[in-house]
Amino acid sequence: MAKLTNDEYIRYSRHLVLKEFGEQGQLKLKQARVLVVGAGGLGSPALLYLAAAGVGTIGIVDDDVVDVSNLQRQILFSIDDVGKNKADAAAFRLHALNPLITVKTHPVRLMASNAMNVVHDYDIVLDGTDNFPTRYLLNDVCVLQDKPFIHAAILEFEGHVSVFNLRRSRDEFSPTYRDLFPVPPDAGSVRTCSDAGVLGVLPGMIGSMQAAEVIKIITGIGKPLAGSLLILDATTMETTFIRYENRNARDAVKGLIDYEHFCGINPDKNKSLETENITSMKEVSVQELEELKESGADFQLIDVREPHEFDICDLGGELIPMGQIANNIEKISRDRRVIVHCRSGKRSADVINYLEKNHNFQNLYNLTGGILAWAREIDPSMPTY
Repeated sequence: MAKLTNDEYIRYSRHLVLKEFGEQGQLKLKQARVLVVGAGGLGSPALLYLAAAGVGTIGIVDDDVVDVSNLQRQILFSIDDVGKNKADAAAFRLHALNPLITVKTHPVRLMASNAMNVVHDYDIVLDGTDNFPTRYLLNDVCVLQDKPFIHAAILEFEGHVSVFNLRRSRDEFSPTYRDLFPVPPDAGSVRTCSDAGVLGVLPGMIGSMQAAEVIKIITGIGKPLAGSLLILDATTMETTFIRYENRNARDAVKGLIDYEHFCGINPDKNKSLETENITSMKEVSVQELEELKESGADFQLIDVREPHEFDICDLGGELIPMGQIANNIEKISRDRRVIVHCRSGKRSADVINYLEKNHNFQNLYNLTGGILAWAREIDPSMPTY
């Protein structure tokens, strides 16, 4: 049976005096193997705290190099690291912080072709990435390998944290990333930190929360954020919790797919809903929709987003998620104007084109810019998640 060394007793003494933690909790950390994918803004604080806490084996996946612009928030690195691979530079820093742990580097881009092998040797995966294809990839790999997936996202002044695919019993797992986000956002509709910016301290706050979730799961202390999305607004320090249900998305994951195509990055490959000739589609602006609503005009407004999106904000329309359109054709009016909307206008355009081509609708109008345009131009107080 593993034991703590004298050096470990001294180093982790503040853990050991916690009655809920103690020596057994520290031994669990020592025996744990955690993979951190992305050594950037989120990965930096998470890696530092996991190493300091005594997680026995830490893996780091990152094929990027340190840039001067990273130093505003990626606190693992210094000016001397500029130009070095992030995984290697991070490992050097962690060894200097805690020589009692093992740090393994994977200076590669995680893809469907290598992800199963990379993740295989670890118990828990922490997501420090900033793109949707990798998030769906990590979710599916963790589902296939029955491993918990600690997710976070940051932008501007807001951060999100949640735990997916956590084993609750022998045959039961918590909801997955696909239960919360069944489909990715429209390609290009979500701004990145490079173009929208991010408050430098925010990834430190959110990445530390991720590390806390990992430690809780390993030691069995507290209640992990499984089935709950924590949203932090750094400008007010207000936190919001959104509960989400298990929709059995786990059962649909049978293998890995082309995640860039799934997220719309390669839009010309294997389209499930034909999108040609969208440029000729009839549209209405958010200003025109506002006028129609105020005038009491007779029209139907259909929202094709997912229920969890609708719960956050809505325009008063009838919710028919994109994936359920084909089974609800009879709910769509043919004798008055029908305005279809989503978050940015892309999903609603796909739905309209599908309905026109396959069901001969002639009365459909796409809301240009969707919820995002409404929040930007009509109601700035509306949350856009």
